[in-house]
Amino acid sequence: MKVDYLVVGAGLAGMAFAEILASKNKTFLVFNNHSQNASVVAGGMYNPVILKRFTPVWDAENQLQTALPFYNSLEEKFNTKFDFKTKVARVFKTTEEQNNWFAASDKPLLKKYLKANISTKPITGLNSPFGYGIVNSTGRINTKMLLTVYENYLIEKRILIEEEFKHSKIIHSEEKLIYDQIEAKHIVFCEGYGIKNNPFFNHLPLNGTKGELLTINAPELKLDKIAKGPVFIMPIKEHIYKVGATFNWTDKTLNPTEKGKEELLTKLKQLINVPFEIIDHQAGIRPTVKDRRPLLGTHAKHKNLAILNGLGTRGVMLAPKMAMQLYNFLEEGIPLDNEVNINRFY
Repeated sequence: MKVDYLVVGAGLAGMAFAEILASKNKTFLVFNNHSQNASVVAGGMYNPVILKRFTPVWDAENQLQTALPFYNSLEEKFNTKFDFKTKVARVFKTTEEQNNWFAASDKPLLKKYLKANISTKPITGLNSPFGYGIVNSTGRINTKMLLTVYENYLIEKRILIEEEFKHSKIIHSEEKLIYDQIEAKHIVFCEGYGIKNNPFFNHLPLNGTKGELLTINAPELKLDKIAKGPVFIMPIKEHIYKVGATFNWTDKTLNPTEKGKEELLTKLKQLINVPFEIIDHQAGIRPTVKDRRPLLGTHAKHKNLAILNGLGTRGVMLAPKMAMQLYNFLEEGIPLDNEVNINRFY
């Protein structure tokens, strides 16, 4: 069997690259053994502002200009809603934070996203004695639904291989790669934290961070926005909210922990004042890089082996643009941006 591409991994990065291949009429197969679940567990929020410091997310405007039409095209393709436009309410805990918000909302890169005035309208169940500021151009992608629908699409097309990819089985030549009697022009690795088991790219400085989230049922909480304080609270459906997330740089297991749950509960109780019930507790390893930029490029020796990884906490925003950039590099020879090119580490 001959194909143009093998795509290893079917999280947000692998899905985005596969969809671009499909749109370009390239032939491909996708390998996925469900060993990494960060994309499925993720809250799926897109937000152009770092709300801890009131600073712009790197390249946010360009990312959103690519990402939002990309998800809209998937909604049309599958006749399913994935993108839920939702404002973010940044809850203030001091007057100093209010002042910092006013200063940030006047900056050129932020004024289009930060609503200048502070809202003091009470939200039932939310502790907001200092009010909150509204962020525009925000929302959430239902990543679990999107990846489930896309996986079913790959299964229907008979182009999904649900097994572990064995790197040692690759037979190299200058013009092609052979893997288990499959001949391909390129292999693109989108393995997330699974890069640690990839002998071609495991030298790159990807240090995954574990994140834990809760799903709660809170009937008395009347929140129609994503609230951001010590944690975020994200409306999912009536009375149901996601709460996250923790950041653990040492624990690399996928198991939810009591410590993580207690951290989330402590912070949640600072933000809301109504009863709730925990109905789910999940964990995943985010593929984060030390300089907080993605990893794109090709192997130093084997140029037909490529990587699309390191999307970190902003995979929803980054995946479409990074996938297109890597495709243009591999197919058209358009240089990668220096900030994302893995050559920056050589």
